[in-house]
Amino acid sequence: MFRRLLPPAAALPYLLLVFAALCWAGNFILARAMHADIAPVTLAFGRWLMALLVLLPLAWHGLRTQRTLLWRVRQRLLLLAGFGIAASNTLIYVGLHHTHATNAVLFNALIPLMVMLLSWVVWRKPLAGREWAGMGASLLGVLAIVCHGELGRLLSLDLNSGDALVVLGLACWAVYTLLLRGLPEGLDKLPVLTVTVALGLLMLLPFWLFELLAQGLPQFSQANLLSIAYLGIFPSVIALLAYMRAVAVLGPSRAAGFLHLIPAFGAVGASLFLGEQLAFYHVAGLAVIFAGLYWAQGGATAPAGGVVLPVPAKPLRKP
Repeated sequence: MFRRLLPPAAALPYLLLVFAALCWAGNFILARAMHADIAPVTLAFGRWLMALLVLLPLAWHGLRTQRTLLWRVRQRLLLLAGFGIAASNTLIYVGLHHTHATNAVLFNALIPLMVMLLSWVVWRKPLAGREWAGMGASLLGVLAIVCHGELGRLLSLDLNSGDALVVLGLACWAVYTLLLRGLPEGLDKLPVLTVTVALGLLMLLPFWLFELLAQGLPQFSQANLLSIAYLGIFPSVIALLAYMRAVAVLGPSRAAGFLHLIPAFGAVGASLFLGEQLAFYHVAGLAVIFAGLYWAQGGATAPAGGVVLPVPAKPLRKP
């Protein structure tokens, strides 16, 4: 009976990606709502500190049993920590202090294209016309949402230094996605995430201390504490584990396509939690995004055993 309620193995990676996108949409909404109350590096440091406190008891056994294997991939872990933990969200949080949320959401749609291009550059992975067409259609859905159904608004976007920081942060996340693929198959994802979070915190520490000297600690309010708790548990732990699992099964290019759902879910979340209007173009754009993802993934009618798994990639050469 319970087995009937569980999703088939072929659908599970896609469900994990949708859930991760939902959690990360909450990250954008919360950062937008709390940017006046919590400084950006403090928000990032508090987020990952909370995540580490959650991860340590869960990953302690794996950290002990797999410490030799973790040490062998220490250079990869440092890169994952630098790009995915220390740099990516911190740059986005800083950028959101200097740019409009519409711009940030629009640039978020560039991640799948960044991953596809980086996959081609690093591994010479061929991209089929179906993948390009599906990604293009999905990108049009994102543009329809952030431009309120009027693509002509793209010409009137106000670009500034904050936009460059957001794009740089998203590029760091694209690199993080690619680096996940080179990890050994026998390495448990929970210890990997715990080690990268701890290393990322160490990298962030001097920047956080500098920000504290300049601005001081934020006010200890219930809203601030709950915000950091949400960021530390859902986007930082649960969503990352779901994303890592999906990347291992589907490969980085296919998994990154689902990041197009973040601005779509963000529009719905902004309507529910920030009082912003949910218009027809939100619904239409979301429908186009799902259609594009369906096309890029080759359709949803594949049997449970018919999911095409990526060929295990050779580890990247030492930088």
